[in-house]
Amino acid sequence: MKLVLDGVRQRFPAAGRGGGSVEVLRGCSLATGDIRTLVLVGPSGGGKSTLLRILAGLDVPCGGAISFDGAALPRDARGRLAWRRRVGTVFQAYNLFPHLTALDNLLLPLVHVHRLSRREARERVREPLARFGLADHAHKRPGQLSGGQKQRIAILRALVVEPSILFLDEPTSALDPEMTAEVLEMIRELRDQGRQLVLVTHQMRFARKVADEIAFVADGVIEAHGPADAFFDQPATPRLARFLETVLA
Repeated sequence: MKLVLDGVRQRFPAAGRGGGSVEVLRGCSLATGDIRTLVLVGPSGGGKSTLLRILAGLDVPCGGAISFDGAALPRDARGRLAWRRRVGTVFQAYNLFPHLTALDNLLLPLVHVHRLSRREARERVREPLARFGLADHAHKRPGQLSGGQKQRIAILRALVVEPSILFLDEPTSALDPEMTAEVLEMIRELRDQGRQLVLVTHQMRFARKVADEIAFVADGVIEAHGPADAFFDQPATPRLARFLETVLA
């Protein structure tokens, strides 16, 4: 995966009745090497999740250009829909359908979006459920699952469509330490299997283990970016150094 961002900007309407807008991304630029995993880190409210949503094709930027492996990210509705069908996205809130079992949550996109038969869909999810220790929970509804189990089902739902890239937005932020460890281990295994990942996380030590490159997003810009070891060992800016000192304390 080679990702290039050139001056990506995003605005949202300002809260209240005064009108106007708030600039959330103020010109994000970077060019990665040929990598498997890019991790976005930075202070809350700095623009990480907004940037991830744009990369996943869920939002359209107000300006700038984006390309993956030399191909421009589509901006039109039809093109973005085709892109979203090629990639997978996982959010911190799981977004599982509460009235469906874990199995039916996995089957839903395969049957209704990718047009597999129910038999073909069940066959596709059988092995991943077993591999990640979830087969015994397939009959349960989300309300009967732990937070870690729900998030692993959400990740599996994104994986079973065989995405070219998996985008994960703070997948452990709502979990306790034990459940966080479950989900991080699953992500690490996916990375080791060669999956292409773009991940937003506050788990700095985990980021260092799985990232090929890391980008520091703060105040709507990418202030620093580079290989994981250099990113942590030789912070490129004073602000990054202060950030790392705080979060790694």
